[in-house]
Amino acid sequence: MADDPFENMLAQMDRAEEYADVDHGVFERLKHPERTLKVTLPVELDSGEVEVFEGYRCQFDSARGPFKGGVRFHPSVTQREVEALAGWMTWKTALVDLPYGGAKGGVICEPKDLTQNDLESLTRRYTEGIRRMIGPETDVPAPDMNTNPQTMAWMMDTYSMYEGHSIPQVVTGKPLEIGGTPGRVEATGRGVSLVTERLFEYLDRDLSDASIAIQGFGNVGSNAARLLDESGANVVATSDVTGAAYDPDGLDVAALGAHVDAGGLIEEYVAGEYRGNADGSSWDDPDAITNAELLTLDVDVLIPAAVEGVITADNVDDLRASAIVEAANGPTTVAADKALSERDIQVVPDILANAGGVIVSYLEWVQNAQEFSWPLETVNAELERRIGSAFDKTIEQYDTKDLPDLRTAAYTLALERTAKAHEYRGLFP
Repeated sequence: MADDPFENMLAQMDRAEEYADVDHGVFERLKHPERTLKVTLPVELDSGEVEVFEGYRCQFDSARGPFKGGVRFHPSVTQREVEALAGWMTWKTALVDLPYGGAKGGVICEPKDLTQNDLESLTRRYTEGIRRMIGPETDVPAPDMNTNPQTMAWMMDTYSMYEGHSIPQVVTGKPLEIGGTPGRVEATGRGVSLVTERLFEYLDRDLSDASIAIQGFGNVGSNAARLLDESGANVVATSDVTGAAYDPDGLDVAALGAHVDAGGLIEEYVAGEYRGNADGSSWDDPDAITNAELLTLDVDVLIPAAVEGVITADNVDDLRASAIVEAANGPTTVAADKALSERDIQVVPDILANAGGVIVSYLEWVQNAQEFSWPLETVNAELERRIGSAFDKTIEQYDTKDLPDLRTAAYTLALERTAKAHEYRGLFP
């Protein structure tokens, strides 16, 4: 069941069980989400039609603290996917030692087909639907795929209207003007960049001039590309849903970023539309390749930063990257994982590599609770400290226990921490 993300997550847990110091009874508890809510969302669209959408919110585990997790708007959202993502968020917050449990939300929709008014109506209706589940001490949503600071502002406003006063800490990833924190938008990409640097230090290799392919040039992929480019790495390929751009000499990441920020697509960029440097210097001239071809490029690092389940048993033998840093959630199936481990290809797992977002979400939540704000330098320094510490502890676990791969090392830590919380709290009633 490689295409079932929940089965994929359970298989990752099972792989780590023999190495984790966790009672089997507690381990079995950790496989089940506490609750999942399905909501029906009738929305009157700008077109005058009423469309009925479906949404979910899963709260996976609260042993370590309030639930925390993003909300995604995507046509492929399913209950199983939301539950898997909530599970991954549980292990992620435990691994980077945040006082949270894991949650996730999603609405089945195609955002590109909806107007801004439609998206606002849908967001407010969804927030009302899950309103009894969320709260600043209960469950704190954040942005995910196809949601952003504006989405969080609508969620916060809807929740606050019911409560009768402004409650900024009910969501994170908000605009700065209503309690957001500087550095949150770039946080996941920054964490991916920091972890890639740490990996190269661990492998005793030089990141400058290392070739990097990034599948996905959304918020996470574009920020990771920019930061890795600034640190001297050579980003040779990236992609969106329309295709990929490849230049073995390195892409002009700044020019590509400006093109995408202006609403452009990668297929247009490769075709030469809207392209050219403002200072009159020579144009970037990448080749057009497919997303599938990008995954098999001969590069030092492959960073999947799009959707889950892209590295599978079907394509893993064609992968030529010497290391993989998972910026997306669940991009590698268990069968592919085993094959990569046998080939000694280091995979920095998603629950470590993309934890920058939830770390800075935590910092935002703390600032909101204290009604105090920190400058960007403080936020970035704390992000680097926390994700660096989690990376070091994962490596220590990997080396001292002689574990098969870094994912197993990360899971052992996360499962032990969550299980310990369950053991201390016991069973109610």
